[in-house]
Amino acid sequence: AFLELPANQKPNFYAIFAHCFTCSATLGAVKHISRALTTHGFGVVRFDFTGLGKSEGEFADSHFSGNVNDLLDVNSYLSEHYQEAQLLVGHSLGGAAVLVAATRLPNVKAVATINAPAEISHVKKHFSPVVNKISNQEETEINIGGRPFTVNQDFLADFEKTELLKEVKTLRKSILIMHSPIDKIVGIENAERLYLAAHHPKSFVSLNDADHLLTDPQDSLYVGSVIGAWALRYFPKTEFEMLDTQGEQLVAHLDLDEDNFTTQIQTKKHHFIVDEPESFGGDNFGPTPYDYLSGALAACTAMTLKIYSERKKWDLEEVYVYVSYSKKHSDDLSVKLEKPIQLDFMLKKLKLIGNLDAAQKEKLVEIASKCPVHKSLASQMHFKTQLIDD
Repeated sequence: AFLELPANQKPNFYAIFAHCFTCSATLGAVKHISRALTTHGFGVVRFDFTGLGKSEGEFADSHFSGNVNDLLDVNSYLSEHYQEAQLLVGHSLGGAAVLVAATRLPNVKAVATINAPAEISHVKKHFSPVVNKISNQEETEINIGGRPFTVNQDFLADFEKTELLKEVKTLRKSILIMHSPIDKIVGIENAERLYLAAHHPKSFVSLNDADHLLTDPQDSLYVGSVIGAWALRYFPKTEFEMLDTQGEQLVAHLDLDEDNFTTQIQTKKHHFIVDEPESFGGDNFGPTPYDYLSGALAACTAMTLKIYSERKKWDLEEVYVYVSYSKKHSDDLSVKLEKPIQLDFMLKKLKLIGNLDAAQKEKLVEIASKCPVHKSLASQMHFKTQLIDD
């Protein structure tokens, strides 16, 4: 199991994530959704069901009832060592499992499902060609997604024991049903059946253009962000305690074991993500460091022009600042140096909307170079790096 925590390591609430059939807690979508939830103040446990991933046991014991029991056990562990879970999230068959588990856990306030089936027996289509063989033999090997699994007759029979829609009708929790209309593994009609069986408050979100496993990281990040924002409506309002900046303006945190370059940034009141593009080995989950540098210059320029024009009572209605960072040779920039070198270069373009004459526009171009960030970047900056002991 993995415990995902907010950057400040102090979650306001806890959630449990149940992965899809034969998947594991290390699936990209599972990680992305869990981490997106941490930005809303959740601590999230993502774990491997019995016999899958790094969990011990046999896959034959990972039948549906076993999945539900695993969820109950994880909740018990959380309650004893941390705090009981108030949100359950499940993907595919894991979504069905969290719906059933939620009926047995009074501490759970909200449940979110992603591409979940309306019937447990739906999963049997994965091994329908060998159903008779399973019935006639004590054990047999099946192939799911190119991987071999050993199952027995009890494993198969368990998928017939639970009537999921009846369970959902007894559930008096807030439910969010998310489903892709182009899901070829679990059709969108399953979401309709679950929604009709559920009681209010219930919500549905269409995952347009997403596949069943949410293989596009942008889809899983979107899912996590929506679940986080939705769930907080049903929980006590709390102030999200940010990561301690230890008296500085901000702090950056990168987990080298779990991430390539995805870095969490927190100021005293705000959170954002920095990353590198896939072409550089990153996951492209956020702007690059230089994007933020350019953004700081562009935003500061726009704010400075606003302040100046209001002070002058000029009719400036909107400001667009376009900025690009690059390296250029000193000769190309007509900068005369004893030894020509590559220089940092910022290109800034302005688009000013309003009733301004030529003289006013020319003055605003001049003022644009006097914003604080522009002046800092243009000046000789000094640095000092200190090591903080644990």
